[in-house]
Amino acid sequence: MTRSATIARRTNETQIDLALDLDGGAYEHTTGVGFFDHMLDHVAKHGRLGLTIACTGDTHVDDHHTVEDVGIALGEAIRQAVGDKRGIERYGFASVPMEDALAQVTLDLSGRPYLVYQVTFTDPSGHATDRPAAIPGQSMAGDGTFDLQLIREFFNAVVNNAGMNLHVVVPHGLNNHHIAEGIFKAFGRALRAAVAVTGEDIPSTKGTL
Repeated sequence: MTRSATIARRTNETQIDLALDLDGGAYEHTTGVGFFDHMLDHVAKHGRLGLTIACTGDTHVDDHHTVEDVGIALGEAIRQAVGDKRGIERYGFASVPMEDALAQVTLDLSGRPYLVYQVTFTDPSGHATDRPAAIPGQSMAGDGTFDLQLIREFFNAVVNNAGMNLHVVVPHGLNNHHIAEGIFKAFGRALRAAVAVTGEDIPSTKGTL
């Protein structure tokens, strides 16, 4: 059984070609946003996914459209690749330590989108803050920073297009890069667990997901 999908998304803001294989393969990401490519590498590597993403976006404006639209395309690909979800585990959980940070991701491929995102990043002085934060020198766009608010926008787009219930919780962390990296690694591992084929029936008393 092939569990793969290809997505071609074209808008006035982004042009995206994405290929996903839930059962593995090579991965390569070229979105024009260096830090985001690095995070997508973690999803593929720790999710043991075949995943290639090529995106040309309006990063001369900022990274928002690129990050969000890649999330839309990835969510669509996950939804297509799992099909009717027969035999999959459905639920996935991963807790990933990244030095000072701990990221916990729990997901359900329920068909009902809902995101819980409890993450606090730090300002450059190392103090916890709910204000917008950025990782300097990681993006090719704009002022040379990656806006960490876009991580939530990415996962919100994935959730809404995959039909996924996703909880992202970081109980503690000091370094923004470590917090972000832990989240994406944990998401990859949780997704790998959820799409694992462990049975033959559809994992719901309703008989459909």
